[in-house]
Amino acid sequence: MWEIIADPKEYGIEVLEEGINGQEAFENQERTMWAEEIGTFAIKMSGLAEKAKQLQQLLISADQIVATPASLKTLKVQLFKINDAMTTTLDLAQKIESQIIEK
Repeated sequence: MWEIIADPKEYGIEVLEEGINGQEAFENQERTMWAEEIGTFAIKMSGLAEKAKQLQQLLISADQIVATPASLKTLKVQLFKINDAMTTTLDLAQKIESQIIEK
């Protein structure tokens, strides 16, 4: 048996606690829905990984690449934003994983 122990206060959504008492079962239909959603996340992450590998190959290739200084700056900003989003996402995934415990 597993229990989800995520605390709404940690996410700033403590209003969800109002009117909810005790525990409830995570029913099969809802579990299936969330499992499918997690599968969609995994597919998106795989797609992002593939795009990153392609970009890496382009950048390490011998092909000439030209750009304006503004374009290079824009690319760097975009990559920093992706990195920040990935770091946040991985931290959140680790937090979620730690909040599903075996009883």
